[in-house]
Amino acid sequence: MTFQNVNLTHAGEVATLTLTSKKGSMGPTFWPEIPRVLTELGGARALILRGQDLFSAGLDVRASAPVIAPTLGDPGAFAAVVAEMHAAIDAFAALPIPVIAAVHGWCIGAGLELISACDIRVASADARFSLPEVKLGITADLGGLQRLPHLIGTGRTAHLALTGDPIDAPTAERWGLITELLPTPDALFERANALATGLAALPPRAVEGTKRTLHAHLSHAQSLEQAVRWNAQHMTTDGLAQALK
Repeated sequence: MTFQNVNLTHAGEVATLTLTSKKGSMGPTFWPEIPRVLTELGGARALILRGQDLFSAGLDVRASAPVIAPTLGDPGAFAAVVAEMHAAIDAFAALPIPVIAAVHGWCIGAGLELISACDIRVASADARFSLPEVKLGITADLGGLQRLPHLIGTGRTAHLALTGDPIDAPTAERWGLITELLPTPDALFERANALATGLAALPPRAVEGTKRTLHAHLSHAQSLEQAVRWNAQHMTTDGLAQALK
């Protein structure tokens, strides 16, 4: 299947999804493509998400305005438009395999909300992150305000969301938004491939159970119960034997 905004490639058990739209922008045709392209992951056991010239300039406001403008003032119609965007971003969190966001250049608005739904975020030194919606008269509504506090804390999320000001890659690493900082985009993509290859080699049920427990954001007791129940259902004697070798 051919897509306008993304390109999916496979190398063994590692898949790479590249945002190919101009500046990785997300217009009306972007959102419905994501659930469709993710059905083509096949036997992939790890996914890398990346851009081309940069990661993402965020929502393509010019292209999206004709779709969004008629719904303003109508909460039901507006919610229906945004629901398609939510479904695309939520699809990454819902995958049973780990998703690595490899960020170089700008990661703006919807791009930042997108990587907040991924499992691991790494970046090159030229990366910049911002959530500028407030400067456009918008409240960020694609999951960033819900997910980012779990990653970087409420205070730092408030700093990003209320000021709309960008942060550089070293700040993003210090805040915990990214976990590794690489000197160049080439080094970034090499590291992302190495991470993905390592994850793909791990027992898939253990990886999936870990991801699902992390993303559930349950209370302490409920999260423990979920992890125990997952192990009871999926742990095998063969797996235990391998661990003891």
